[in-house]
Amino acid sequence: MKINDIEGQIVKEDDRYIVKDNTSLNNLVISTTTLHPDKSTSGHKHEGQEEVYMFMKGSGRMELDDKEFVVKEGDLILIEDGVFHRVHNTGTTDLYMVCVFDGSRNH
Repeated sequence: MKINDIEGQIVKEDDRYIVKDNTSLNNLVISTTTLHPDKSTSGHKHEGQEEVYMFMKGSGRMELDDKEFVVKEGDLILIEDGVFHRVHNTGTTDLYMVCVFDGSRNH
């Protein structure tokens, strides 16, 4: 498996993004999101689930509850249990990120 091809299947796709999950592990899901320019994820939070976002390509802004900050290639963001999070692609190219979370997809 390579970071730019986690294998697995597309679980969400629309004009904003393509989300792909690899569920070959028992306790973790590895997911990628390709977020198109000038688009945003829906934003959500989950009780009982933590996440790690690794930004691999592009740049944008991220919201964590009431905080908002710039993200770019190479950034690693830890999302604690129950924290609202949303990503905005403010660049002119696709923003590509890898997400790792425990349990199963409930969002």
